[in-house]
Amino acid sequence: MQRIFSGGAFEPKIGYCRAVVAGGFVHVAGTVGQGDDVVEQCRSALETIERALTEAGVGLADVVRVTYMLPDRSEFEPCWPTLQAAFGAHPPAATMIECGLIDPKYRIEIEVTAVARS
Repeated sequence: MQRIFSGGAFEPKIGYCRAVVAGGFVHVAGTVGQGDDVVEQCRSALETIERALTEAGVGLADVVRVTYMLPDRSEFEPCWPTLQAAFGAHPPAATMIECGLIDPKYRIEIEVTAVARS
């Protein structure tokens, strides 16, 4: 098993890591991004996720499942072009959930699971 840390502020406070490689998969924790709006935060979260996947030896093309969590589902559609650019060539199974996030400043949280390469 391999644990990957990103150095995010919540990792030591809550007791988790950005990603875990285990059982043939890379499990990336729910990831929020920085920015003034949902699209900027979406891009930022995907960049953090991509760095974790790269450290695990895989990439966005290896993602098999993605979950999007937003406090306001009406903000999901503006993210679609960004998500299409990231996953469009290799679309994973996806779920979008409307829910509260850890801080109201966050507009989207993204969690992925990827297939690990042997």
